[in-house]
Amino acid sequence: MPIFVGFLQLVGSSGADVHMPYPHMLLDVLAYALLATGPFALLFRRRYPTVALSVVMTATVLYLLRGYVFGPVFLSPVVAIVATVGAGRRVAAWAIPGGALTVLGVVSRFTPFGPFRLAYWSFGHTLVVFTWLVVLLTGAEILRVRRERADEVRRTRAEEERRQASEERLRIARELHDVLAHNISMINVQAGVALHLMDERPEQARTALSAIKEASKEALTEVRSVLGVLRQVDESAPRSPAAGLARLDDLLARARVAGITVHTETSGEPRPLPAGVDLAAFRIIQEALTNVTRHAGPGVTATVRLRYGDEGLFVEVLDDGRGAPGDLPRGGNGIPGMRERVAALGGEISTGPRTDAGGFHVRARLPVPHPAGSPEPRS
Repeated sequence: MPIFVGFLQLVGSSGADVHMPYPHMLLDVLAYALLATGPFALLFRRRYPTVALSVVMTATVLYLLRGYVFGPVFLSPVVAIVATVGAGRRVAAWAIPGGALTVLGVVSRFTPFGPFRLAYWSFGHTLVVFTWLVVLLTGAEILRVRRERADEVRRTRAEEERRQASEERLRIARELHDVLAHNISMINVQAGVALHLMDERPEQARTALSAIKEASKEALTEVRSVLGVLRQVDESAPRSPAAGLARLDDLLARARVAGITVHTETSGEPRPLPAGVDLAAFRIIQEALTNVTRHAGPGVTATVRLRYGDEGLFVEVLDDGRGAPGDLPRGGNGIPGMRERVAALGGEISTGPRTDAGGFHVRARLPVPHPAGSPEPRS
């Protein structure tokens, strides 16, 4: 850009010097130096916009006051002003050209003798240039605002994409943890039972190995289901059934095979649940039973309660084992994963040792929107 501007100013002014009919100062070494100074200063317009604009305006004013031919001498000021506004130096972009225009008008008006005696600058010139200056600055300001808005839109879009990618990674990690942790815990328990009974009670060991086979099969099925859902783009429905309370009986059966005595209680009027609530309720129960298997000790009894109320679905898992928060491995994803699921739905969850008896409790409330047309519950 500066080279192109310099070429136009030098060539255009040289042509105007030959063909312009009105009296003017012939171009000399000083004229060419002033014509080249502006484009040279433009090389620094991005790093030092205010300095570049000051140099350009000074060179332009001196050129005009000397009485040289007009030519395309205003190209450098235009580029410098636009660059200064674009850099956010709006005060300088208005003040420096305004000051230069004032100096040009005053000096050319009151110095009919000396080095500026041939200056033909008039009040009409000042008015025209001032009008164009206002138009130029206004246009540059509009371009700057549009560019800033476009940059803000791009930044917002990039931040949103990063946020969505982060949420998707967390969701995938949470799903895989919930799918694998439960089944691998069952496999671990049954493998220990099989090793213990293999020599003395081979038939019971066979039963434990069968449970391991079923748990591993279930784990593979769950992983395929999760990956299938993650890979879907435009498919109308998943190819495999999604986890939900409809599969609660299978989950409880696997927990019983692992040696847990599980009781279930359901109250309220069951109703269709949104997919997110259905999945969250299932995963909370699954993770709670996984922790019971890991930490509650042998011969434990667990109670799973579901209550359909006006304020949503209430999920409660209690056990009478010895497990406590201190027994949970640090850095685990189970309870934090439950909290994230519930928080994403706007619900509430509490976990901790039971105060009425030994063991651990998990209690969650998952809001369920009321169907359209149904009366809102009274508070």
